Amino acid sequence: MLERVLAGLLVVPFLHGAAATPRDQAQVVFSFRDDDIIESSGLAVVDGLVVTTNDSGDTGRVFAVDPGTGKTVGVTEWSDDATDVEALAPDGPDAVWVGDIGDNTGSRDSVQVVHVVLDGRGDAEPEVHDLTYPDGARDAETLMRDPTTGRLYIASKGPLGGQLFEVPESGDGQLKALGDVLPLATDGAFLPDGKHVVVRNYAVAAVYAFPSLEKVEQFALPDQPQGEGLAVDADGSLLLSSEGLHSKVLRVSVPTEAPSTSASSGASTSDSPGASPSTHTESREDSELPETTETERPAWPWFLSGLIALGCLMVLSWSLRRR
Repeated sequence: MLERVLAGLLVVPFLHGAAATPRDQAQVVFSFRDDDIIESSGLAVVDGLVVTTNDSGDTGRVFAVDPGTGKTVGVTEWSDDATDVEALAPDGPDAVWVGDIGDNTGSRDSVQVVHVVLDGRGDAEPEVHDLTYPDGARDAETLMRDPTTGRLYIASKGPLGGQLFEVPESGDGQLKALGDVLPLATDGAFLPDGKHVVVRNYAVAAVYAFPSLEKVEQFALPDQPQGEGLAVDADGSLLLSSEGLHSKVLRVSVPTEAPSTSASSGASTSDSPGASPSTHTESREDSELPETTETERPAWPWFLSGLIALGCLMVLSWSLRRR
């Protein structure tokens, strides 16, 4: 219990700092109409449909939703005993990768990514891959698939900062750490060009050049009850989902001049989660980073929030010693 309280207090500076940033105007695309969608955690766009999955506590199933009506048009069940499903990544016109990667207690020996074909008629035969971290268990809620190579990536959800991990070429085995991403990452996706990724938490999102992971933009997100889903639509805009019954899916633009290409976020070049990115990676490293304009943000909200969090920690520690 104490660990959860401390983690919650650590969130305060990040949320307060983000609140000082002007927020984009968000468009409400639709609301989920299905009473079974109560904790939308992962989000993907597949063949014009919005696909989502519930957080931990549900069976392993994915919902295909018509964005024009908010109604579920198909449910695919892939497991009766999923552990903690947290993320989705698109894979071509009729499939997704499911990330059974949540681990709030840091006690899982391994996590799984599962390839699921969306038939919308009930049970699906999943393709399960087991993964481990190089330095012990991590909590994670972000699964991303490179649209040009098919390779999968997982971002951990650390309170002070996360890490991006590369899934092995075989699809199973030990993850490889690539670099740092923002704290408390709840979802992410590649942009259509395959040269940038966007990662969100509850308050902000950041765009990183890939594979260097140099941050090229950070921007505040619209208010959501518990924003945990992110997908890239065909036009390059972002769709954002939140937990809660009949929650809204919002659309925001990416405030960066990251170049777009004809590559689609759902295009598939390989069925393997670890398809080799050798040639494509070289071209990315040589590509020129987009020009961005970063608004100077005042430092006092972060400083004030840090003092508040520190004071709360000191009071909590003092009260525990008195018991």
